[in-house]
Amino acid sequence: MDLNLHGRHALVCGASEGIGLAAAQELALLGADVTVLARREDALRDVVAALPGADRQRHGLIAADVAHTFELSQAVSALAANRPVHILVNNTGGPPGGPAHSAEIAAFLDAFNKHLIANHALVQAVLPGMRAAAWGRIVNVVSTSVREPIANLGVSNTVRGAVASWAKTLSRELGPEGITVNNVLPGYTETGRVEQIVRERMAKEGRSEEDVRKAMRAGVPAGRFAQPSEIGAVIAFLCAPAAGYVNGVSLAVDGGRMASI
Repeated sequence: MDLNLHGRHALVCGASEGIGLAAAQELALLGADVTVLARREDALRDVVAALPGADRQRHGLIAADVAHTFELSQAVSALAANRPVHILVNNTGGPPGGPAHSAEIAAFLDAFNKHLIANHALVQAVLPGMRAAAWGRIVNVVSTSVREPIANLGVSNTVRGAVASWAKTLSRELGPEGITVNNVLPGYTETGRVEQIVRERMAKEGRSEEDVRKAMRAGVPAGRFAQPSEIGAVIAFLCAPAAGYVNGVSLAVDGGRMASI
C-alpha cells in the first residue's frame, strides 16, 4: 500500500490541538512537510518542534484566525506562492450549541464564515499549486450531523451540511485534475469540542459529567469515545496515494454510532 507523502506539502488547520494536531502528526509520519495553522503562535511553535521528521522535513506554521477571511487568504496565498500546497486539511472548532429556531442570525453568519467561507478561501489560495502538480488532496473535518442532525446543535447541523454539499460539488469539478475532495465525519472524540458539548448538556439537563458521558457512550456500539489519533489516521490515509480513487465521500469515523447506512 502506497502511503508515501515525501515531497508533498500539507497545510493543516486547527492544528494546535485535537484532531488537527493529530492529523498533522500522522501526515508528518508519512513523510509530508507540514505547515500548521491556528490562532496561537506560541502553541504552534511547540507543535512544529514536536512533529515527526522535524530534523529531515520542512515544517512550518501560520498564525491566523479563520474568522478573518481576507487576512487568512493573504497569509496562505503568500505561503502557497513560495511553497505549493498539495494537501489541505480544513478543520476548525464547532459553533456553540442550542436549537436552530432560537439561534440569532449572527450565529449562523459567524458559523458560515468560519467554516464554509474560510474553507473556500483556503481552497482558492492553494488550488494553483495543486493544479500545477496535477495532484491534490482536500479533506474537510465536518461532523456526523451531515447525515443525522444532532439534537441541540442547530447552527452546527446547518453549516456542516452546507460544507458537505460544497465539498461534494468540488469533488466533481476537481476530480478530473487529479485533486480529490473528501469529508471526515468524526463521532464523539476526546477533544475540547466534546468537552464543550458535555458542559452544555450538564447545564441544560442538570446531570453530572459522568452521567452525561455515560449516556453519550451508551449510544456508541464501540462503547467509548475516539482518540484524536484515530481520526488523524483516517485523514492521513485519505491524503495518501493509496486513496487516489476515493473522491467525494463523507466518511464517518464514529465507532458505529450513526444508525443510517
